[in-house]
Amino acid sequence: MTQLLFYENAVPVSSARHKKMSVRTGADYKFAEKVNSVPLTAIEFGQAAIEYPIVFTGNADTVMPCAILGATATKNLFVKPDGSWGGKYVPAFVRRYPFVFAQDAGGKQLILHIDESFEGCNEKDRGERLFDSDGNQTQYLKSVLTFLQDYQQRFNRTQLFCKRLMELDLLRPMEAQFSLPSGERQSLSGFQTVDREKLKAVSNEDLGKMMRTDELECIYLHLGSLRHFGSLAERFSLDGDMGEEPQIITAETVEEPTDENA
Repeated sequence: MTQLLFYENAVPVSSARHKKMSVRTGADYKFAEKVNSVPLTAIEFGQAAIEYPIVFTGNADTVMPCAILGATATKNLFVKPDGSWGGKYVPAFVRRYPFVFAQDAGGKQLILHIDESFEGCNEKDRGERLFDSDGNQTQYLKSVLTFLQDYQQRFNRTQLFCKRLMELDLLRPMEAQFSLPSGERQSLSGFQTVDREKLKAVSNEDLGKMMRTDELECIYLHLGSLRHFGSLAERFSLDGDMGEEPQIITAETVEEPTDENA
């Protein structure tokens, strides 16, 4: 997973380039229909854990929590055919689109960008203007900047949470296995979950630190959310790809095979 995902043509926002641009958001999420997961910040766990499986993705150096949105690599089961969002909570990563922060050439400053390929971008006054007739930022653009600045702070805080999980060696590779009505089994891999046994072995001192920073609560929300792989299976069974008659599919999470136990 990359940090850009559905961004195709992100350019810096400027009054010179976007003085006449308006943006209409919040009604059509088709831009996200082909992603099966999006990053989450730790503060979102409480709402996201109600309906999405929360897992961790990344590499040996860094990981980030994400919400699983589909049972296959290129299908978001929460985007309806009419483009509306089929879940109660829309992750902040999705809500911030078509805007995103990107670092400048020196890597010291964050610059606001907008994906000009977004269908909601227009010069016909549909939605909210970015700049007024004098080239000044509108209240809408200021609110966008505030939202993204807040998101970035939460993102940075989440990275500290993930760093602690890695330092305590609490994560293990897992995969979700889906049993299709045909008898075929399909798997979704490449993610990690907290190892319950390793969590039980964490020292009282470290547990105390995680409890005071709400990280322990996030861990339990994450573990509880894994039951929603079953809900994803049901959504997948109701999807048009499964035929006319809806059929329930089962799902389970298992330890991802390694060279030693493959």
